[in-house]
Amino acid sequence: MSGNGDEVRPGLAPGARGFAGTLFAALYGELTPHPWRTPDTDRDAYLVFYERSVAMGWLREDGPAGLWGMNDAGREHPLADTSLAAWFQVEAEPVPGDRPLPVQPFLRCAGDAVARIGSLRLDAVQILLPVQCLDTAPRPDPARSPSLLTKAWFDDSAPASRTSVRVTLDGGRSPAVLSIADRLTTIDQGVFVCESYADGQADLRPPFDDDFWNGPPQHAVTFHGTLAEWSPDAVGWLAGLLADLSARHGVATPLLLTASLA
Repeated sequence: MSGNGDEVRPGLAPGARGFAGTLFAALYGELTPHPWRTPDTDRDAYLVFYERSVAMGWLREDGPAGLWGMNDAGREHPLADTSLAAWFQVEAEPVPGDRPLPVQPFLRCAGDAVARIGSLRLDAVQILLPVQCLDTAPRPDPARSPSLLTKAWFDDSAPASRTSVRVTLDGGRSPAVLSIADRLTTIDQGVFVCESYADGQADLRPPFDDDFWNGPPQHAVTFHGTLAEWSPDAVGWLAGLLADLSARHGVATPLLLTASLA
């Protein structure tokens, strides 16, 4: 259920305006609610995500400013795995050539919202990436991808924070996503160090119908490597880079990214 009481499933928000695509994130793991929260509180995942989006200037409501428009959020989803902790869905804006898809702030906002609800032991993150939002015409060479401008943010992560992860990028019916595997290994960045990759699908199925994106899961590449830190922030940064590389290689449909602890 959405924050206004109308039943919503991904992509079908009542009264939604036109937009470039849908960003959807599902966080999986064990969520322990804070003991001070009352069971019947109206401060649900939708409301706290909305408020955090407004506070950070990320929500686009009536004006042109902002990165996304609010759609829906919740703790449970009828199509999700039982380990689902929370999910969030927004309407993504068209993205100019000098900026990455806003997955990093989106997941950061989701993580902040969940932290207001309880303590989460995060096991996996699944994200729908609307790469069709990216304007590839004016983008610089892949070696100077907009995401790479902020890679140094993770240089200060504690060495002990480096975590072995498995990251699967699925193009659904489109095989174009398979062409970026070699390219990722040549990019000069240390946020995600790719140790190996192979064709292969994720263990988690997305919590939405195949016709919502470009499903069913079919053409996928799985990367094994180490991430600077296991956090929504780092996963969001990597997802933005992979979306950028995919768009440059002709992907024009949504992609499904699944990141999990190795």
